[in-house]
Amino acid sequence: MILEDLPTTPTSEELIDKAFSRAARAGRAKSGYEAQQSMLQTASNIISDNLENVVTTWPDIDTLDPFYYELVDAIVGVDDLRQHLSELTWASRKADEIRDEYQTRFRNVDAEGAKKLRKQAFARLADIVEEVEGDLTAVSEARDDLRDVPDIRPDEPTIVVAGYPNVGKSSFVNDVTNARNETASYPFTTTEIRVGHIERDHIRYQLVDTPGLLDRPPEDRNEIESQAVSAVEHLADSVLVFIDASAECGFPLDAQLELRDAIAEQFDDVPVLTICNKSDRSRDVDADHYMSVTEGENVQGVLDAAVEAVGYEPELPFDEN
Repeated sequence: MILEDLPTTPTSEELIDKAFSRAARAGRAKSGYEAQQSMLQTASNIISDNLENVVTTWPDIDTLDPFYYELVDAIVGVDDLRQHLSELTWASRKADEIRDEYQTRFRNVDAEGAKKLRKQAFARLADIVEEVEGDLTAVSEARDDLRDVPDIRPDEPTIVVAGYPNVGKSSFVNDVTNARNETASYPFTTTEIRVGHIERDHIRYQLVDTPGLLDRPPEDRNEIESQAVSAVEHLADSVLVFIDASAECGFPLDAQLELRDAIAEQFDDVPVLTICNKSDRSRDVDADHYMSVTEGENVQGVLDAAVEAVGYEPELPFDEN
């Protein structure tokens, strides 16, 4: 997954310690004027290269799949992340400028003068790194948050499971994704998205359960949760909305149907199927399919219908004539 290989981001203190300790070793290998020059070169290069590496190992946000773009924006904020990375780029270039400036000034001094200039340069390098301390921390936290995301592949067919709490969504996902295809979860602001997998005809399908997102009316979602739903919109190829006609889930049937209608409106470009779960207790609702996960009734039938609704056809490497 594109976000799991992000490298560890050093703290400002770690970066300064690394640069100056390496510089001290480089200086001990030489003497006089050359020692000071080597120390400056080593310290500035380590700071510049490490900051540049932090920036360049992040993917180009504008080229991300829309799902991942929305995901990054919902979790860490795209504009904020861009700004932090921009500040680190500035600091990397500034370290190079300081190196070049002092190497020029070294030409007109003796060894003792070079030592004084090197100390000045070190102080300025430390100031630069400390100035972006908050940016390093923010990028490190963003990296940690995004590395928690399991392997979600926008190019794979995806079935989204929605509906109010306690209508049987998680039970369904757990039932159809066996031990070989265990579900995974990741922090998504204040909630989680659970991802499981099945395989049909050598094609892997993703099942996405969305507790805390698609289990409440749109007006009850906060801004970040609404953005998270937008990310899921880019992912979905079909949607199963679970209804508990018995209302034993704790939510009136009318409210459940209103949520179903809102989801159908939001995911208007993919098939949305109404699934009456707990059908052994009540079928008093017009649904596309009736099912009881606890009784093992029509579970595979619902899964078949979801796969058929996706209508996924893998792209062939060439066109057959």
